[in-house]
Amino acid sequence: MTNANLAALSAAGVSVWLDDLSRQLITSGGLAQRMSTYSVVGVTTNPAIFQSALADSSAYESALTEAVRESRDVDSVVRALTTADVRDACDVLAGVYEATDGVDGRVSLEVDPRLADDTARTITQAVELSEAVDRPNVMIKIPATEAGLPAITEVIGRGIDVNVTLIFSADQYRKVAQAYIAGLEKAAQAGHDLARIHSVASVFVSRLDTEVDSRLPEDSRLRGTAGLANARLCQDVYEEIYAGDGAFTELARRGARPQRLLWASTGVKEPAYPDTMYVSGLVTYGTVNTMPFATMEAFADHGALEGDTVRGTGEASRATLDALRAEGIDLDEVFGLLERQGVEKFVTAWDGLIDTVRSRVDEIPSGS
Repeated sequence: MTNANLAALSAAGVSVWLDDLSRQLITSGGLAQRMSTYSVVGVTTNPAIFQSALADSSAYESALTEAVRESRDVDSVVRALTTADVRDACDVLAGVYEATDGVDGRVSLEVDPRLADDTARTITQAVELSEAVDRPNVMIKIPATEAGLPAITEVIGRGIDVNVTLIFSADQYRKVAQAYIAGLEKAAQAGHDLARIHSVASVFVSRLDTEVDSRLPEDSRLRGTAGLANARLCQDVYEEIYAGDGAFTELARRGARPQRLLWASTGVKEPAYPDTMYVSGLVTYGTVNTMPFATMEAFADHGALEGDTVRGTGEASRATLDALRAEGIDLDEVFGLLERQGVEKFVTAWDGLIDTVRSRVDEIPSGS
């Protein structure tokens, strides 16, 4: 039976994506069940998700042995395992992809986070990952770092769909949107069908509150307000870029689609806050909310919709950020710190994933 709360969220125009993936989730039918029960129409992954999946599951034994037969190089084995999971998840979601004309039914796979400051190698690996998965509904995740922005343009220009990750501010999101539009222009020059190119921009929410709250007094009324206000301002930038008469207008006439906003890092980290605040507080049509399963279950149990909680909130959101600045919070410094920390966390998780796989490869005798 379809959960009424998540069905209502979907009906409000928010695509429900699951921020989790494992081989067991696919083979057990768990992913398909969450699609039917929780209105899931997409999946996002990151190095931490794969690290957890491979460390805790025996479901990879046969796949691991098969990958080792091809190569004992750990990076190659990791790529074989992760692309196989994403490919199989793409197949599970293929019907959604077809039914939504490519808007949903998406599965994201991230480039090696150690390449976050290397434009050329990010481009090369994005192409390789897209070809390795070999499914039309895969999205390649590229971080919104200084080096990542030109990579986004180039990869979009080659007709490859991109999930831009690690966005922490409205100004950073504006640069991401500009990189996407520049990519569409390159794609048009190369003869790609613009209507077939899709992208999402992943704005991280809870991490901002965690950092800002740590700098505020315990009794501050501004605690827990930065994340939602900042994300809502990204919607204002979206409206300016895609609804106005700007660079995107001519591309839209040729079939180009706006780059949808995706709300990421929506699991609540502060126990005192409502566990669904980054879902109920970011309801507006044409967006995506990717949730860890605990958040999805919480919303299914007691999530509430209060209409559109994003559009029309620009003035109040700017006032909130201005109030934080007045309290001495250097938001620009916070945004930069979170981007660096975001890359570092993914690199740490990637290194953990490599170590996990290496230990398991070493257990497999040569010639197995």
